[in-house]
Amino acid sequence: LYSATLMGNALVFVLICLDYRLHSPMYFFLCHLSIVDICYASNNVPHMLRNLLGQGRTISFAGCGTQIHLYLIFALTECVLLAAMSYDRYVAICHPLRYALIMNRRVCLTLAAVSWAFGFLFGTLQASLALHLPFCGPCEVDHFFCEILAVLKLACTDTTANKVLIFAVCVCFLLFPLALILISYLHILATILRIRSAAGWHKTFSTCGSHLAVVGLFYGNAIFMYMGPGSGNSSGREKVLSLFYSLVSPSLNPLIYSLRNKQVKEALLKLQRRKRVF
Repeated sequence: LYSATLMGNALVFVLICLDYRLHSPMYFFLCHLSIVDICYASNNVPHMLRNLLGQGRTISFAGCGTQIHLYLIFALTECVLLAAMSYDRYVAICHPLRYALIMNRRVCLTLAAVSWAFGFLFGTLQASLALHLPFCGPCEVDHFFCEILAVLKLACTDTTANKVLIFAVCVCFLLFPLALILISYLHILATILRIRSAAGWHKTFSTCGSHLAVVGLFYGNAIFMYMGPGSGNSSGREKVLSLFYSLVSPSLNPLIYSLRNKQVKEALLKLQRRKRVF
């Protein structure tokens, strides 16, 4: 699955860069999503595989802190990025004549930059507060990798403030973007119901269905893991969800977008024909 994650997302990134037909706002954000998924999986999975294969179950404090920091940055960045992608679909379907004007290069770059900036800022804040806690030992993380909730259990002081911050960040980065996405798709649904063309229906559902599938996988797992009943107490559930969150979900994203997207499949066929020529 890790190899599939790297190859699938790298292929999507290469296709978008090489094919001029994919140089549009939707694929611009998809390109950033592929980068996030590659970085996210590469931060967690290699060490996870080492642990599972028994090739070294130790990690330094600095290494653990780096893993937590990057984990939070990429996860929070993807939260904002998926909301930006839903706004792009809203403008494309509800305001098609003004799409090029609204979603211009400057707006796309700003939305992407805001996604990365927010992810870095709040990821750094959470990681810094967690890693400055006193840890008495034995420092054995009951997890596949250094995940923030698992590390907080090792602190020999009250972690209520940290958990409150995590909950507040979840509200801002999970519930609020998800609410914006749902509002966007309610407007999209209202617009779709006014479309009389079968081809228009199919095109709209093919592009929006892919995004909704990714949103459901990502936000559903994140909310259940960090905001569900007993979150932070059930280590078995956390391990399963984090495994899905870190490995399965990033590997499914390129499949969901490529298999349901005609333009991506055409770009892939074009790349294959180009290879045969050379």
